[in-house]
Amino acid sequence: MDLSHLKVLVTGGAGIGVGGGVCQALDAGGATIVINDIDGEKAKQACGKYKRAIPIKGDVSKSEDIERMFDEIERQLGAINGLVNNAGIGLSKKSYLVNEAEFDRLYAVDMKGVWLVSKYFVNHLLQKEHTGSIVNISSVHAFATQPGYAIYASAKAAVEGFTRGLAYELGAHKIRCNAIAPGMVHAEQNYDLMRTWTDDPEQWEQDFVNDHQVLQHLIQPIDCGHTVAFLLSDLSRSITGQTIYVDAGTTVMIAERGFVENTAT
Repeated sequence: MDLSHLKVLVTGGAGIGVGGGVCQALDAGGATIVINDIDGEKAKQACGKYKRAIPIKGDVSKSEDIERMFDEIERQLGAINGLVNNAGIGLSKKSYLVNEAEFDRLYAVDMKGVWLVSKYFVNHLLQKEHTGSIVNISSVHAFATQPGYAIYASAKAAVEGFTRGLAYELGAHKIRCNAIAPGMVHAEQNYDLMRTWTDDPEQWEQDFVNDHQVLQHLIQPIDCGHTVAFLLSDLSRSITGQTIYVDAGTTVMIAERGFVENTAT
């Protein structure tokens, strides 16, 4: 894909998970990347991996940070035409044990942040009479979840609803909005979260791949990145309001593999 015409803001893009895969795919296609992170040093370090990248520090849950980010972007790059709302935080805790501060923080980043950055990006495009594309990062948890993830799942379901509504609103302006929903993406940083429910995250991950995916391989961050790059490219010009599940088939399974194999005739 030729993405050399794209200038894309990737929120939370300094990590090694999905955000890193998105930046890697965009860089391979020739795009210019604006890498946002709440930690400015991490954003600067990440930019060293790519040919055309600039760092932008900011908290996506704070409107004053986002306004400053867009002012900086305009000074350095002029108009941008792509946005990937990747910044997000997780929460593995039973909903009836979650406190109000935890709930508010998760929604502030995972949903409010998506709305706020999209709002500034859309107004940025409208003021310049430009077209563009947004890709939001959802999760398989928006479709089906597990104990301890009710709050997180609800936020990601909200992201998908917002994606559909925003796509409808922006169609008249030739601005598209889609989402991807990753499954179990392999990243070392996920092991700490897995340890909240297992003592052996590596084995748990392998068991999940074997039992709960149609395709029995580890999903890599770049797999998500390629899908995002497609949705930002002109190759997807007739696609909007959609969520693509990058989950190796997890959400199409009505039963885990062991159950099917044990009951097959």
